[in-house]
Amino acid sequence: MTTNAWRQESETPSLSEVFRTIAVGNGGTSRFRRFLAFIGPGYLVAVGYMDPGNWATSLAGGAAFGYTLLFVALLSNIMAILLQSLCARLAVASGRDLAQACRDAFLKWMSVPLWIFAELAIIATDLAEVIGTAIGLNLLFGIPLEIGIFITAADVFLILWLQNKGFRWIEALIISLMALIAACFVVLIAQADPVWGEVIAGFAPSREIFNNPTMLYLALGIIGATVMPHNLYLHSGIVQTRAYGMDLPAKREALRLATWDSTIALMFALTINASILILAAAAFYTVGQNDVAEIDKAHLLLEPLLGSSLAPVLFGVALLCAGLNSTVTATMAGQIVMEGFINLRIAPWARRLITRGLAIIPAIFVILLYGSGGVGELLILSQVVLSFQLPFAIVPLVMFTASRAKMGELVAPRWLTGLCWLIAAVIIVLNVNLLSTVLLG
Repeated sequence: MTTNAWRQESETPSLSEVFRTIAVGNGGTSRFRRFLAFIGPGYLVAVGYMDPGNWATSLAGGAAFGYTLLFVALLSNIMAILLQSLCARLAVASGRDLAQACRDAFLKWMSVPLWIFAELAIIATDLAEVIGTAIGLNLLFGIPLEIGIFITAADVFLILWLQNKGFRWIEALIISLMALIAACFVVLIAQADPVWGEVIAGFAPSREIFNNPTMLYLALGIIGATVMPHNLYLHSGIVQTRAYGMDLPAKREALRLATWDSTIALMFALTINASILILAAAAFYTVGQNDVAEIDKAHLLLEPLLGSSLAPVLFGVALLCAGLNSTVTATMAGQIVMEGFINLRIAPWARRLITRGLAIIPAIFVILLYGSGGVGELLILSQVVLSFQLPFAIVPLVMFTASRAKMGELVAPRWLTGLCWLIAAVIIVLNVNLLSTVLLG
């Protein structure tokens, strides 16, 4: 499996402190038990569906256009499944994460800008987490946003404690919080009582998405919030926490099980992602509340519209869980990006505080200048920034996994490569369309 296409031998492994720390068994272990050993990384990736930035775009889309943008949520899910399968393939076949592969394959004049774009994407992700978690604290406990934003910096201690306990503890926390979010939305959707025929129709494509600039802007934000750039780096790193065999049959099985893990997790997360939009459509669009782009405004309207004092509490709990979940995954993605691109290793807590500090500055600026009313727009903008960065992560990923010289026998099949190139092209065309629309007014 080793090839000469990579310029250097794989150096320090990705996330070296947890590299190959989870046993997956051998031929004597049942296939089901080996699959259970691979469950986890996919759910860390699926957190992108519950990022607070995704709440803003989905709430705005559902309130403004009803169920129409459910098609975009479904399309984003399909894109994510295909791209994350390539991340697992790159990790298993090459023993590298995406950042390490870029540093090896490209000269500095290319890899350094890619690193900067990746860091900007992580800062945009962290910005959404800062704002979302602060809003959750405000809604549940009345903590002012300005104070809540600084409280979010304390999450570094949670991450350090979990890393010391072991990677399985991190995965357990993520899956538990996802289950709690899902339970909250089951109750909220039941109270909102959507028209299920219209919900199903919303998963069909609509030409209006491309003809309406506002709808296109929100659609692009949903794509950026779902197919998140940092997830591509993250998945290619955390797959390597599994101690699978290094021979070809063992790698084939590892790739298959890792792909099933991410696919099932993303299909589960689609139900959460769609639930946010369905709740907004059923609770706000149907009564003419079409301008609900702020999370706190949505929280305020839920009780009178649904007639339940429990609804805003469940909404706040789910939001807080989403912010905590996203915090963990963004921290690991930031570590993978920095170590992979520039081979700079710093303590995780220091890395976390630097990234969080860069995210706090614009959040505080917007709150002081515009108050809480500008937070929703900032959240949506952060997701559009992520969508603009996506091609710079997708194109190298597809290039590497399509190369037999780099991937050996585990090279991506042509049909998968073709679909992923199509995904990259669609995202680039949407970005150009949006940019031209903005520039031309």
